[in-house]
Amino acid sequence: MTDSTATIKTRVAAQRDDIIKFFRDMCAIPSMNSQLKQVGERVGAEMTRLKFDEVRFDQMGNILGRIGPSPSLRMARVIVYDSHIDTVGIGDPASWQWDPFKGKIENGILFARGACDEKGSTPGMVYGLALARDLGWLDGFTAYYFGNMEEWCDGIAPNTFVEVDPKVRPDFVVVGEPTKMQVYRGHKGRVELKIAAKGKSAHAASNFLGDNAIYKLLDIIAGIRDLDATLHTDAFLGKGTVTVSDMKVSTVSINAVPDEATIFIDRRVTFGETKEQAVAQINALIPNDQRDKIKLEELFYDEPSYTGFKFPVDKYYPAWALEENHPLVEAGQKTIQALWNETRATGKWSFSTNGTYWAGKANIPSIGFGPGDEIYAHSTLDQNKLDDVVAATEFYALLPKMLQP
Repeated sequence: MTDSTATIKTRVAAQRDDIIKFFRDMCAIPSMNSQLKQVGERVGAEMTRLKFDEVRFDQMGNILGRIGPSPSLRMARVIVYDSHIDTVGIGDPASWQWDPFKGKIENGILFARGACDEKGSTPGMVYGLALARDLGWLDGFTAYYFGNMEEWCDGIAPNTFVEVDPKVRPDFVVVGEPTKMQVYRGHKGRVELKIAAKGKSAHAASNFLGDNAIYKLLDIIAGIRDLDATLHTDAFLGKGTVTVSDMKVSTVSINAVPDEATIFIDRRVTFGETKEQAVAQINALIPNDQRDKIKLEELFYDEPSYTGFKFPVDKYYPAWALEENHPLVEAGQKTIQALWNETRATGKWSFSTNGTYWAGKANIPSIGFGPGDEIYAHSTLDQNKLDDVVAATEFYALLPKMLQP
Protein backbone atom coordinates (compact mmCIF):
# COMPACT_ATOMS: atom_id res chain seq x y z
CA MET A 1 0.00 0.00 0.00
CA THR A 2 1.38 3.41 -0.96
CA ASP A 3 1.48 6.40 1.35
CA SER A 4 -1.32 8.00 -0.69
CA THR A 5 -3.70 5.06 -0.37
CA ALA A 6 -2.89 4.58 3.32
CA THR A 7 -3.59 8.25 3.94
CA ILE A 8 -6.91 8.28 2.13
CA LYS A 9 -8.09 5.10 3.85
CA THR A 10 -7.27 6.58 7.25
CA ARG A 11 -9.04 9.84 6.42
CA VAL A 12 -12.15 8.11 5.07
CA ALA A 13 -12.34 5.72 8.05
CA ALA A 14 -12.31 8.74 10.37
CA GLN A 15 -15.30 10.21 8.50
CA ARG A 16 -17.29 6.99 8.19
CA ASP A 17 -20.03 7.99 10.63
CA ASP A 18 -20.47 11.39 8.98
CA ILE A 19 -20.66 9.82 5.52
CA ILE A 20 -23.29 7.30 6.61
CA LYS A 21 -25.35 9.93 8.44
CA PHE A 22 -25.27 12.13 5.33
CA PHE A 23 -26.40 9.17 3.22
CA ARG A 24 -29.28 8.32 5.56
CA ASP A 25 -30.35 11.96 5.79
CA MET A 26 -30.55 12.15 1.99
CA CYS A 27 -32.65 9.00 1.70
CA ALA A 28 -35.01 10.27 4.42
CA ILE A 29 -35.90 13.34 2.31
CA PRO A 30 -38.46 12.54 -0.42
CA SER A 31 -37.21 13.83 -3.78
CA MET A 32 -39.44 12.04 -6.22
CA ASN A 33 -39.81 12.90 -9.88
CA SER A 34 -37.37 15.83 -10.06
CA GLN A 35 -38.58 17.51 -6.85
CA LEU A 36 -35.11 17.82 -5.39
CA LYS A 37 -35.09 21.22 -3.66
CA GLN A 38 -35.11 19.89 -0.08
CA VAL A 39 -32.56 17.16 -0.63
CA GLY A 40 -30.50 19.65 -2.66
CA GLU A 41 -30.48 21.97 0.34
CA ARG A 42 -29.22 19.11 2.52
CA VAL A 43 -26.43 18.35 0.02
CA GLY A 44 -25.61 22.05 -0.23
CA ALA A 45 -25.33 22.33 3.54
CA GLU A 46 -22.84 19.46 3.62
CA MET A 47 -20.72 21.00 0.89
CA THR A 48 -20.76 24.34 2.72
CA ARG A 49 -19.64 22.60 5.92
CA LEU A 50 -16.80 20.98 3.97
CA LYS A 51 -15.80 24.42 2.66
CA PHE A 52 -16.45 24.06 -1.07
CA ASP A 53 -15.52 27.30 -2.84
CA GLU A 54 -18.99 27.74 -4.34
CA VAL A 55 -22.33 26.14 -3.43
CA ARG A 56 -25.56 27.11 -5.19
CA PHE A 57 -28.58 25.98 -7.16
CA ASP A 58 -28.49 26.49 -10.92
CA GLN A 59 -31.38 27.89 -12.94
CA MET A 60 -32.92 24.47 -13.47
CA GLY A 61 -32.79 23.72 -9.74
CA ASN A 62 -29.82 21.31 -9.63
CA ILE A 63 -27.33 21.74 -6.78
CA LEU A 64 -23.73 22.69 -7.67
CA GLY A 65 -20.62 22.55 -5.54
CA ARG A 66 -17.26 23.79 -6.87
CA ILE A 67 -13.73 23.34 -5.59
CA GLY A 68 -10.95 25.24 -7.32
CA PRO A 69 -10.74 28.30 -9.53
CA SER A 70 -13.66 29.47 -11.62
CA PRO A 71 -13.50 27.80 -15.04
CA SER A 72 -13.90 31.24 -16.61
CA LEU A 73 -10.30 31.91 -15.58
CA ARG A 74 -9.19 28.97 -17.76
CA MET A 75 -6.50 28.00 -15.28
CA ALA A 76 -7.35 24.32 -14.80
CA ARG A 77 -8.91 21.23 -16.26
CA VAL A 78 -12.50 20.57 -15.17
CA ILE A 79 -13.75 17.33 -13.64
CA VAL A 80 -17.42 16.79 -12.80
CA TYR A 81 -18.90 14.20 -10.45
CA ASP A 82 -22.50 13.70 -11.58
CA SER A 83 -25.21 12.14 -9.44
CA HIS A 84 -28.96 12.54 -9.83
CA ILE A 85 -30.55 13.05 -6.42
CA ASP A 86 -34.18 12.71 -7.41
CA THR A 87 -35.87 9.30 -7.40
CA VAL A 88 -38.85 7.52 -8.85
CA GLY A 89 -41.95 7.35 -6.70
CA ILE A 90 -42.64 4.64 -4.15
CA GLY A 91 -45.71 3.17 -5.87
CA ASP A 92 -48.15 1.46 -3.53
CA PRO A 93 -46.94 2.17 0.04
CA ALA A 94 -48.38 -1.16 1.14
CA SER A 95 -45.86 -2.94 -1.12
CA TRP A 96 -42.99 -1.83 1.15
CA GLN A 97 -42.08 -3.86 4.22
CA TRP A 98 -40.52 -0.78 5.85
CA ASP A 99 -40.83 2.98 5.60
CA PRO A 100 -39.22 3.70 2.20
CA PHE A 101 -37.71 6.97 3.44
CA LYS A 102 -36.70 6.13 6.99
CA GLY A 103 -35.51 2.80 5.63
CA LYS A 104 -33.84 0.08 7.63
CA ILE A 105 -30.31 -1.20 8.11
CA GLU A 106 -29.87 -4.96 8.05
CA ASN A 107 -26.59 -6.88 7.67
CA GLY A 108 -24.76 -3.66 6.87
CA ILE A 109 -27.19 -2.72 4.07
CA LEU A 110 -29.42 0.34 3.98
CA PHE A 111 -32.80 -0.38 2.41
CA ALA A 112 -34.53 2.86 1.37
CA ARG A 113 -35.88 4.65 -1.70
CA GLY A 114 -32.94 6.08 -3.61
CA ALA A 115 -30.29 4.14 -1.70
CA CYS A 116 -29.19 2.48 -4.94
CA ASP A 117 -30.54 4.85 -7.60
CA GLU A 118 -28.77 7.14 -6.98
CA LYS A 119 -28.23 8.76 -3.61
CA GLY A 120 -25.56 6.20 -2.73
CA SER A 121 -22.84 7.93 -4.73
CA THR A 122 -23.39 11.48 -3.47
CA PRO A 123 -21.78 11.17 0.00
CA GLY A 124 -18.63 9.65 -1.45
CA MET A 125 -18.43 12.24 -4.21
CA VAL A 126 -18.86 15.20 -1.84
CA TYR A 127 -16.49 13.89 0.83
CA GLY A 128 -14.09 12.51 -1.77
CA LEU A 129 -13.64 15.85 -3.50
CA ALA A 130 -13.08 17.63 -0.18
CA LEU A 131 -10.44 15.06 0.79
CA ALA A 132 -8.76 15.27 -2.60
CA ARG A 133 -8.52 19.04 -2.12
CA ASP A 134 -7.08 18.71 1.38
CA LEU A 135 -4.44 16.27 0.12
CA GLY A 136 -3.46 18.42 -2.85
CA TRP A 137 -4.81 16.00 -5.42
CA LEU A 138 -7.03 18.61 -7.07
CA ASP A 139 -4.13 20.90 -7.94
CA GLY A 140 -4.59 21.82 -11.59
CA PHE A 141 -8.31 20.99 -11.49
CA THR A 142 -11.58 22.74 -11.05
CA ALA A 143 -13.90 20.11 -9.60
CA TYR A 144 -17.69 20.10 -9.46
CA TYR A 145 -20.17 17.99 -7.62
CA PHE A 146 -23.36 18.15 -9.71
CA GLY A 147 -26.47 16.89 -7.90
CA ASN A 148 -29.15 16.89 -10.53
CA MET A 149 -32.57 15.81 -11.71
CA GLU A 150 -32.47 12.98 -14.21
CA GLU A 151 -35.31 10.52 -13.73
CA TRP A 152 -37.70 12.08 -16.23
CA CYS A 153 -35.32 12.82 -19.07
CA ASP A 154 -31.77 11.41 -19.20
CA GLY A 155 -29.12 13.98 -20.00
CA ILE A 156 -31.24 17.12 -19.76
CA ALA A 157 -29.49 18.34 -16.59
CA PRO A 158 -25.91 18.03 -17.93
CA ASN A 159 -27.09 19.60 -21.17
CA THR A 160 -28.04 22.71 -19.18
CA PHE A 161 -24.73 22.50 -17.26
CA VAL A 162 -22.82 22.93 -20.52
CA GLU A 163 -25.16 25.24 -22.42
CA VAL A 164 -27.05 27.32 -19.84
CA ASP A 165 -25.68 27.40 -16.27
CA PRO A 166 -22.81 27.40 -15.36
CA LYS A 167 -21.87 27.09 -19.07
CA VAL A 168 -18.90 24.85 -18.36
CA ARG A 169 -17.61 22.11 -20.63
CA PRO A 170 -15.82 19.50 -18.48
CA ASP A 171 -12.70 17.60 -19.49
CA PHE A 172 -13.77 14.51 -17.51
CA VAL A 173 -17.03 13.26 -16.00
CA VAL A 174 -17.75 10.50 -13.49
CA VAL A 175 -21.38 9.35 -13.39
CA GLY A 176 -22.39 7.93 -10.02
CA GLU A 177 -25.11 5.49 -11.11
CA PRO A 178 -24.65 2.05 -9.49
CA THR A 179 -21.81 0.01 -11.02
CA LYS A 180 -21.11 -2.59 -8.30
CA MET A 181 -17.88 -0.68 -7.55
CA GLN A 182 -16.52 -1.29 -11.06
CA VAL A 183 -15.63 1.19 -13.77
CA TYR A 184 -18.40 1.30 -16.34
CA ARG A 185 -17.67 2.79 -19.75
CA GLY A 186 -20.89 2.92 -21.72
CA HIS A 187 -24.47 1.87 -22.31
CA LYS A 188 -27.05 1.57 -25.07
CA GLY A 189 -29.06 4.57 -26.18
CA ARG A 190 -32.76 4.84 -26.74
CA VAL A 191 -35.44 6.68 -28.66
CA GLU A 192 -38.96 7.11 -27.29
CA LEU A 193 -41.88 6.97 -29.73
CA LYS A 194 -45.63 6.84 -29.79
CA ILE A 195 -48.16 5.59 -32.33
CA ALA A 196 -51.65 7.07 -32.21
CA ALA A 197 -54.60 5.48 -34.04
CA LYS A 198 -57.86 7.26 -34.81
CA GLY A 199 -61.12 5.33 -34.94
CA LYS A 200 -64.82 6.08 -34.75
CA SER A 201 -66.93 6.00 -31.62
CA ALA A 202 -70.21 4.09 -31.40
CA HIS A 203 -72.27 2.49 -28.67
CA ALA A 204 -70.75 -0.84 -27.67
CA ALA A 205 -74.12 -2.51 -28.24
CA SER A 206 -73.81 -1.48 -31.90
CA ASN A 207 -70.08 -1.81 -32.23
CA PHE A 208 -70.35 -2.55 -35.96
CA LEU A 209 -71.21 1.11 -36.44
CA GLY A 210 -67.87 2.19 -35.02
CA ASP A 211 -64.21 1.69 -35.84
CA ASN A 212 -62.25 0.45 -32.80
CA ALA A 213 -58.95 2.35 -32.50
CA ILE A 214 -57.46 -0.37 -30.30
CA TYR A 215 -57.94 -3.02 -32.97
CA LYS A 216 -56.00 -0.85 -35.44
CA LEU A 217 -52.94 -1.24 -33.25
CA LEU A 218 -53.07 -4.99 -32.61
CA ASP A 219 -51.01 -6.03 -35.64
CA ILE A 220 -48.52 -3.23 -34.95
CA ILE A 221 -48.12 -4.36 -31.34
CA ALA A 222 -47.52 -7.92 -32.53
CA GLY A 223 -45.01 -6.61 -35.06
CA ILE A 224 -43.09 -4.76 -32.34
CA ARG A 225 -43.07 -7.90 -30.21
CA ASP A 226 -41.63 -9.94 -33.10
CA LEU A 227 -39.18 -7.22 -34.18
CA ASP A 228 -37.34 -7.39 -30.86
CA ALA A 229 -35.78 -10.79 -31.58
CA THR A 230 -34.33 -9.61 -34.90
CA LEU A 231 -32.44 -6.53 -33.69
CA HIS A 232 -28.69 -6.00 -34.04
CA THR A 233 -26.23 -7.09 -31.34
CA ASP A 234 -23.01 -5.23 -30.50
CA ALA A 235 -20.15 -7.18 -28.94
CA PHE A 236 -19.85 -4.77 -25.99
CA LEU A 237 -23.17 -2.98 -25.56
CA GLY A 238 -25.34 -5.98 -26.42
CA LYS A 239 -28.57 -6.31 -28.40
CA GLY A 240 -30.94 -3.54 -29.33
CA THR A 241 -34.41 -3.96 -27.85
CA VAL A 242 -37.91 -2.67 -28.44
CA THR A 243 -41.06 -2.96 -26.37
CA VAL A 244 -44.48 -1.39 -26.00
CA SER A 245 -44.15 0.32 -22.63
CA ASP A 246 -47.54 2.02 -22.15
CA MET A 247 -50.96 2.42 -23.73
CA LYS A 248 -53.67 5.06 -23.44
CA VAL A 249 -57.20 4.83 -24.78
CA SER A 250 -59.76 7.56 -25.39
CA THR A 251 -63.40 6.56 -25.19
CA VAL A 252 -66.59 8.33 -24.18
CA SER A 253 -67.45 5.48 -21.79
CA ILE A 254 -66.68 1.86 -21.08
CA ASN A 255 -69.80 1.06 -23.06
CA ALA A 256 -68.49 2.67 -26.23
CA VAL A 257 -66.10 1.84 -29.05
CA PRO A 258 -62.79 3.72 -28.42
CA ASP A 259 -62.16 6.45 -30.98
CA GLU A 260 -58.45 6.87 -30.19
CA ALA A 261 -55.67 4.64 -28.88
CA THR A 262 -51.99 5.38 -28.36
CA ILE A 263 -49.09 3.08 -27.62
CA PHE A 264 -45.72 4.23 -26.30
CA ILE A 265 -42.55 2.51 -27.44
CA ASP A 266 -39.15 2.17 -25.76
CA ARG A 267 -36.50 1.38 -28.37
CA ARG A 268 -33.00 0.71 -27.01
CA VAL A 269 -30.37 1.45 -29.65
CA THR A 270 -27.00 -0.30 -29.68
CA PHE A 271 -23.87 0.39 -31.72
CA GLY A 272 -24.45 -0.54 -35.37
CA GLU A 273 -27.94 1.00 -35.32
CA THR A 274 -29.00 4.57 -35.95
CA LYS A 275 -31.92 6.56 -34.66
CA GLU A 276 -33.23 6.85 -38.22
CA GLN A 277 -33.12 3.08 -38.73
CA ALA A 278 -34.87 2.47 -35.41
CA VAL A 279 -37.68 4.86 -36.29
CA ALA A 280 -37.99 3.45 -39.82
CA GLN A 281 -38.38 -0.11 -38.47
CA ILE A 282 -41.39 0.96 -36.43
CA ASN A 283 -42.82 3.12 -39.18
CA ALA A 284 -42.73 0.14 -41.56
CA LEU A 285 -45.22 -1.68 -39.32
CA ILE A 286 -47.98 0.81 -40.12
CA PRO A 287 -50.11 -0.41 -43.08
CA ASN A 288 -49.90 1.96 -46.04
CA ASP A 289 -53.67 2.14 -46.37
CA GLN A 290 -53.99 3.26 -42.71
CA ARG A 291 -51.42 6.06 -42.61
CA ASP A 292 -54.10 8.73 -42.61
CA LYS A 293 -55.45 7.26 -39.36
CA ILE A 294 -52.31 5.89 -37.70
CA LYS A 295 -49.41 8.27 -36.97
CA LEU A 296 -45.91 7.63 -35.62
CA GLU A 297 -44.34 10.43 -33.59
CA GLU A 298 -41.00 10.90 -31.83
CA LEU A 299 -41.49 12.11 -28.26
CA PHE A 300 -40.35 15.54 -27.11
CA TYR A 301 -39.69 16.84 -23.60
CA ASP A 302 -40.55 20.41 -22.62
CA GLU A 303 -41.90 20.07 -19.07
CA PRO A 304 -40.76 22.79 -16.64
CA SER A 305 -38.54 21.89 -13.70
CA TYR A 306 -39.68 22.68 -10.17
CA THR A 307 -38.17 26.17 -10.60
CA GLY A 308 -40.23 26.76 -13.76
CA PHE A 309 -37.16 26.42 -15.99
CA LYS A 310 -37.74 24.87 -19.42
CA PHE A 311 -35.14 23.28 -21.69
CA PRO A 312 -36.88 21.59 -24.65
CA VAL A 313 -35.18 18.46 -26.00
CA ASP A 314 -36.20 15.50 -28.12
CA LYS A 315 -36.31 12.16 -26.35
CA TYR A 316 -33.41 10.59 -28.17
CA TYR A 317 -30.48 9.38 -26.10
CA PRO A 318 -27.40 8.14 -28.03
CA ALA A 319 -25.44 5.02 -27.20
CA TRP A 320 -21.86 5.61 -26.08
CA ALA A 321 -18.74 3.82 -24.90
CA LEU A 322 -15.13 4.62 -24.14
CA GLU A 323 -12.38 2.24 -25.18
CA GLU A 324 -10.63 0.15 -22.52
CA ASN A 325 -7.41 2.07 -23.16
CA HIS A 326 -8.93 5.54 -22.86
CA PRO A 327 -6.92 7.55 -20.27
CA LEU A 328 -10.00 8.11 -18.09
CA VAL A 329 -10.87 4.39 -18.05
CA GLU A 330 -7.25 3.53 -17.31
CA ALA A 331 -7.17 6.08 -14.48
CA GLY A 332 -10.27 4.50 -12.97
CA GLN A 333 -8.76 1.04 -13.19
CA LYS A 334 -5.48 2.24 -11.65
CA THR A 335 -7.46 3.80 -8.81
CA ILE A 336 -9.15 0.48 -8.06
CA GLN A 337 -5.82 -1.35 -8.20
CA ALA A 338 -4.14 1.15 -5.90
CA LEU A 339 -6.93 1.15 -3.33
CA TRP A 340 -7.96 -2.47 -3.22
CA ASN A 341 -5.08 -4.35 -4.85
CA GLU A 342 -7.28 -6.06 -7.40
CA THR A 343 -8.34 -5.84 -11.02
CA ARG A 344 -12.05 -5.53 -11.75
CA ALA A 345 -13.50 -5.92 -15.22
CA THR A 346 -14.95 -2.80 -16.79
CA GLY A 347 -18.64 -2.97 -17.53
CA LYS A 348 -21.72 -1.22 -18.88
CA TRP A 349 -25.15 -0.33 -17.63
CA SER A 350 -28.25 -2.03 -18.95
CA PHE A 351 -30.21 1.18 -18.42
CA SER A 352 -29.55 4.75 -19.54
CA THR A 353 -27.74 7.49 -17.59
CA ASN A 354 -26.63 11.10 -17.94
CA GLY A 355 -23.67 9.69 -19.85
CA THR A 356 -25.97 9.78 -22.86
CA TYR A 357 -25.42 13.54 -22.94
CA TRP A 358 -21.90 13.88 -21.52
CA ALA A 359 -20.36 11.24 -23.78
CA GLY A 360 -23.11 10.43 -26.29
CA LYS A 361 -24.00 13.95 -27.42
CA ALA A 362 -21.21 16.24 -26.14
CA ASN A 363 -18.37 13.74 -26.65
CA ILE A 364 -16.93 14.47 -23.20
CA PRO A 365 -14.90 11.53 -21.80
CA SER A 366 -17.04 9.89 -19.11
CA ILE A 367 -17.00 6.81 -16.93
CA GLY A 368 -19.33 5.42 -14.33
CA PHE A 369 -18.44 4.43 -10.80
CA GLY A 370 -20.79 3.98 -7.89
CA PRO A 371 -21.84 1.67 -5.08
CA GLY A 372 -24.89 -0.49 -5.57
CA ASP A 373 -26.33 -2.88 -8.15
CA GLU A 374 -28.76 -1.57 -10.73
CA ILE A 375 -31.01 -4.63 -10.34
CA TYR A 376 -32.38 -2.98 -7.18
CA ALA A 377 -33.12 0.36 -8.86
CA HIS A 378 -36.78 1.46 -8.84
CA SER A 379 -37.75 -1.56 -6.74
CA THR A 380 -39.08 -2.05 -3.23
CA LEU A 381 -35.71 -3.68 -2.47
CA ASP A 382 -33.83 -0.45 -3.24
CA GLN A 383 -30.60 -0.91 -1.25
CA ASN A 384 -26.89 -0.24 -0.87
CA LYS A 385 -24.07 -1.66 1.22
CA LEU A 386 -22.82 0.89 3.73
CA ASP A 387 -19.26 -0.38 3.39
CA ASP A 388 -19.39 0.30 -0.35
CA VAL A 389 -20.90 3.75 0.10
CA VAL A 390 -17.98 4.62 2.37
CA ALA A 391 -15.33 2.88 0.24
CA ALA A 392 -16.51 4.73 -2.86
CA THR A 393 -15.28 7.89 -1.14
CA GLU A 394 -11.74 6.55 -1.47
CA PHE A 395 -12.18 6.12 -5.22
CA TYR A 396 -13.62 9.59 -5.78
CA ALA A 397 -10.81 11.12 -3.73
CA LEU A 398 -7.94 9.31 -5.43
CA LEU A 399 -9.11 9.42 -9.05
CA PRO A 400 -7.99 13.03 -9.73
CA LYS A 401 -4.47 12.14 -8.59
CA MET A 402 -4.47 9.29 -11.11
CA LEU A 403 -5.44 11.77 -13.86
CA GLN A 404 -2.50 14.07 -13.16
CA PRO A 405 -0.12 14.33 -16.13
